[in-house]
Amino acid sequence: MSTKIEWTEETWNPVAGCTRISEGCEHCYIERTPPFRMAHRRFDGPHIGATTGVMLHPERLRRPLEWRKPRRIFVCSMADLFHDNVPDDYISRVFAMMAIAPQHTYQVLTKRPHRMRALLSSDSFRAYGFWAGVPDHAWPLPNVWLGISTETQKWADIRIPILLDTPAAVRWISAEPLLGPVELRYSYCPSHDFPGGMCTFSCPDRRRLNWVVVGGETGPGSRPMDPAWPRAIRDQCAAASVPFFFKQWGDHVTFDQMNDAAHHAWDLHHGNDQHLPSTYWRMGKKLAGRELDGRTHDEYPASLVSENRS
Repeated sequence: MSTKIEWTEETWNPVAGCTRISEGCEHCYIERTPPFRMAHRRFDGPHIGATTGVMLHPERLRRPLEWRKPRRIFVCSMADLFHDNVPDDYISRVFAMMAIAPQHTYQVLTKRPHRMRALLSSDSFRAYGFWAGVPDHAWPLPNVWLGISTETQKWADIRIPILLDTPAAVRWISAEPLLGPVELRYSYCPSHDFPGGMCTFSCPDRRRLNWVVVGGETGPGSRPMDPAWPRAIRDQCAAASVPFFFKQWGDHVTFDQMNDAAHHAWDLHHGNDQHLPSTYWRMGKKLAGRELDGRTHDEYPASLVSENRS
């Protein structure tokens, strides 16, 4: 299954379906995808807590073995692997498969870091029989990147410390849809007392963020992203030498953000009208583009990419 998601190369969905848990879920894209539309699966309401139902697809578990060429794989792009309705032993089977197919890099993203930390910190998680034939499985798996969504400062402060306290080779955040300014600093650190400092980036025992992805929102009801928000995160990453990936602006841009294609579209639509939009113009993802201050940002954890994709 190919994908248009900018930061990955393939998707793998041994689970499909989810439940809205926070503000970033309000306009979730999964019900607009062809598999969900063809199956007539939709969220059962617009509210937090609405669900599509969660389905397991064990017939898809061995799919990474079919891909011989190494690639970056987004695990559960249409679900949350750590949803309460996904059994512990099934999650263990997914991780065992990632160990069996180490040529790939697996990108896992969750809004449920409490359960992720509890499972991956437990010795019993790897005691299931699926691991019996997995040779020399180092832990944490070196080819698995664990990420959490941080759409607002509230969720950054709640979820990032839990991620930092979870065993992982690579830790990353997806600030998409970015719904407000986010400072990647807070007063709690799982490894040392460092009040008010950049413990997100500088934990001495390597418990730090290795990658940051930022993006705006697309689709019906999409909310605009203030240009100051991704700029601030970009600058924080640059100061801490953390790879930064700018995925997209979303559907909305200001006049100053417009690239040449967007300016041309504006001219065609408005003719000689010189009145500039005071806030945002909804252009759609393609025309809004993914340039931040005149350039794209496509950075990855370089050394880890070269190790896992060689």
